[in-house]
Amino acid sequence: MKNVQLEVADQIATVTIDRPKALNALNTETLSELKECFSELEKQKDVRVVILTGGGNKSFVAGADISEMVNATPAEGRAMSLLAMEAFNKLENMPQVTIAAVNGYALGGGCEIAMSCDIRIVAENAVFGQPECGLGIIPGFGGTQRLARLIGKGRAKELIFTCDRIDAQEAYRMGLANKVVPADQLMRACQEMAGRILSKGSYAVSIAKSMINAGMDMDLNNALKMEADAFGFTFSTHDKEEGMTAFLEKRPANLTDF
Repeated sequence: MKNVQLEVADQIATVTIDRPKALNALNTETLSELKECFSELEKQKDVRVVILTGGGNKSFVAGADISEMVNATPAEGRAMSLLAMEAFNKLENMPQVTIAAVNGYALGGGCEIAMSCDIRIVAENAVFGQPECGLGIIPGFGGTQRLARLIGKGRAKELIFTCDRIDAQEAYRMGLANKVVPADQLMRACQEMAGRILSKGSYAVSIAKSMINAGMDMDLNNALKMEADAFGFTFSTHDKEEGMTAFLEKRPANLTDF
């Protein structure tokens, strides 16, 4: 792949969007590569955590590539939106835990792809924003939907309508970021969180992830019934037997299901 780099080590995959001269802006080629990359990763049982970041130290993803969009037709704009949604939905729903390592600008499509990750750890120099209305368009890679679900409808409307940028601490205060760390400690912080997740039952974590995602679009009563079914299912797994036995025997558990 030309614009996306993939490294796998110790059950952790690191995906790097690598267009530093364009501040890692998302064009159609990059979106297609991300879709291909995520499609492959979701099948890999030896990968349990995925870290997504941007190449260089200035930008996570500065947005969609305006030079590609400026002369696009309505049909081409819609096709680009649908391609991004396919890629981002794969990222959001893959069985692995996904962590966005936000280094620098996360604007437009950058904010949107970060929101598709389960967890966002951000460098102190990170900047978030949805600038699309200032360009005469709207967020088209999930921003009008995911942002409201993360920080609430009122705050999402303010950010989208004003095109204001917010820094890392404000993103943390709003709930858009899980953690803020010094820029030179960003990847270490992501690796440390990945390590803590890897020490848990990865199959249980993947089921919990699917319950959270599915339940967001359901009424509470049916979501709770869905959770009860999944809770019961986990009682059939090796990890349930091993985890509880290890707890009672006061020893580390050897959790191997995924």
